[in-house]
Amino acid sequence: MHPTLVDPTDRSRIRGCLVGGAVGDALGAPIEFLSAERIAARYGPLGPSEMAEAYGRVGAITDDTQMTLWTAEGLLRGIVRGNERGIGGPTSTLPYAYLRWLYTQDGSLPPEWQEYEMVILGISEDVPRFSGWLFDVEALHSRRAPGRTCVSALQSPPFASRDAPKNTSKGCGGVMRVAPVAMTGQSELEEVFDLACFAAALTHGHPTGWIAAGAFAYLLRLLRDGRPLAECVDATIGRLGDEPHGGETKAALEAARRLGNTRGQPHLSVASLGQGWIAEEALAIAVYAALKADGDFESGVRAAVNHSGDSDSTGSMAGQILGTIVGAEALPARWLEPLELRDEIDAIADDLAVHYQSGHEWWQKYPGC
Repeated sequence: MHPTLVDPTDRSRIRGCLVGGAVGDALGAPIEFLSAERIAARYGPLGPSEMAEAYGRVGAITDDTQMTLWTAEGLLRGIVRGNERGIGGPTSTLPYAYLRWLYTQDGSLPPEWQEYEMVILGISEDVPRFSGWLFDVEALHSRRAPGRTCVSALQSPPFASRDAPKNTSKGCGGVMRVAPVAMTGQSELEEVFDLACFAAALTHGHPTGWIAAGAFAYLLRLLRDGRPLAECVDATIGRLGDEPHGGETKAALEAARRLGNTRGQPHLSVASLGQGWIAEEALAIAVYAALKADGDFESGVRAAVNHSGDSDSTGSMAGQILGTIVGAEALPARWLEPLELRDEIDAIADDLAVHYQSGHEWWQKYPGC
């Protein structure tokens, strides 16, 4: 039985989303490539209850949280650019945020991008260095099993788009990083859906790869308003009914909703939704685990990572859903203590909640160049 929860504030929901996602990511990281049988043998039938070591430390995040942070940074740069310069916006700055992430993976840019280096790294006459505070976080300059689709799509210009894709991938690397889109300012639902699709399509060319991202951000935006999860799932499924290429994502969410209403144990049922390597499966597993948890963050995240598949991504997405519902104060303290980059995640979540402040300090943090 989980404790009685108070209704979180907007700031608490935003923190809960980003920190909760990182917790799920870190819980799933050590078991990402293990079978369900090996997970059960090591941790018992309900999966891990404590953080284990990955990438040389307990509580390590993966590329899922890295790219989520860079999504937030790119959004905030676009907001600052629009307010300070009256031009651009997140669609003009998000692509370059992902190139900064690419740079952190091996400390260089592919030759095809080098002529754009000043733009990518945010260097300009009034910002004469690698700009923005996130780039200076040393721990982010670390390879954490980056998705091959994300890397390859970003390695050469021009940027991909929904109308000009570079591949036909619908891997979960697009959907797992878009939560900040739903946490920025007071964005309208359709703006959230469209911007999340845009963000995912920069690397994933199959329509389901980016529509699932739009649906996930849409769901999170509804949850941020304090609406019940089941109601938000229904509304998201309804939204997908109007989407020309939304059939696969809609069917996956319907399966998650249907399974969420059964009495079966999550660790026995989640496999019927897939393994989470592709976008609609990752979304379905995360939603199913959250529905079964009924507001219990710990049981929901444990269920989301406990399967033969992409445990860190499904754990991260379930953590984002449940963290938005319960708020930051309800996250398990024993999982927060070892969490990598906890302070930095809190900081960027708080900046998303503020959305924008005029002045030199914000331009230095999120230069809109």
